[in-house]
Amino acid sequence: MRRIAVLDDDPLYLEMVQQVVQGAGHVCRTHTTGTAFMQEMRRETFDLLIIDWELPDTSGPQVVQWVREQIGKEIPILFITHRSEESDIVAGLGSGADDFMVKPVRMGELSARIHALLRRAYPDGQEDVQEFGPYRFTSSTQSLEFNRQPLELTHREFALAKLLFQNQGRLMSRDHLRDAVWGHSAEVLSRTLDTHISRLRQLMNLRPGQCYTISAIYGYGYRLDARDSPAAPPPPT
Repeated sequence: MRRIAVLDDDPLYLEMVQQVVQGAGHVCRTHTTGTAFMQEMRRETFDLLIIDWELPDTSGPQVVQWVREQIGKEIPILFITHRSEESDIVAGLGSGADDFMVKPVRMGELSARIHALLRRAYPDGQEDVQEFGPYRFTSSTQSLEFNRQPLELTHREFALAKLLFQNQGRLMSRDHLRDAVWGHSAEVLSRTLDTHISRLRQLMNLRPGQCYTISAIYGYGYRLDARDSPAAPPPPT
């Protein structure tokens, strides 16, 4: 499951895109203005952005440029717009978008484009066995080894640890972590996430001075870093 944010001032298209995203098993957050979209991007993290060109308070390319400057270059962005001239496509992709679709959009093609962008951006998500230094995750058995020794984790602890390792160096909002591990509809107390993070620090030895560490970013979320890796940027202001 991924978190996808959609920006479009057309309620019919917002509803259509939301149906496609949720039908694929992902969480979808919708916005009708660039201002509201950027405000949420300052406090939340997403795996994919879908942005319309024509907006009431700004333009799609301006929003994309802001995302690339403030959030980073890694998150995939899909443009959806009525514009179809070659110069518009060039301008949209040049602003930092990864793909471009012209309205009216076919739902099957939209689903395929979303899947392709997520697959390219997060290529390791489907592998059964993943290794990060001394840690070895096996998804089919929900098992984790540290230096070839098994660690006893609950299902949610395993899912949370794997998510953090797959996104190492990336700041993850609290809601993002809760949605991915407990599900979008689950009622999860904030301290539940904090308790799970604390247990992972202890069970997996994810403390300063070790090969990996979990850092809490006040008012935002958590980030897992490898030792000696470059410092990640702070949350956008």
